[in-house]
Amino acid sequence: MTTTDKHNERIAKMTFASVYPMYVEKVEKKGRTKEELHQVIQWLTGFNNKKLQELIKEKVNFETFFEQATLNPNAHLITGVICGYRIEEIENPLTKQARYLDKLVDELAKGRKMEKILRV
Repeated sequence: MTTTDKHNERIAKMTFASVYPMYVEKVEKKGRTKEELHQVIQWLTGFNNKKLQELIKEKVNFETFFEQATLNPNAHLITGVICGYRIEEIENPLTKQARYLDKLVDELAKGRKMEKILRV
């Protein structure tokens, strides 16, 4: 399944603040914590809690969110299918980065061990 330009643009313009509460709800519903979610986000993006809260408050879109991020050098190890897309096959860098984050949140919610999620 390949992403379309319209799909890529929609992800770029979506605000991180609009998705973040859904991430929190998803992981907490499955018995994980907001702190674990922040650990996963920090691993992928380099954002500490203070910076994360600033970005949420500023209502930055995913394009700005990932422009400001320092992507983990091991992010390429995140593979598999998320939202019907095989991550390794996504060509648009921003869409791939957003799907990396979705995949990590999904793994956290599914109870995967933190060492596995963080590709240690």
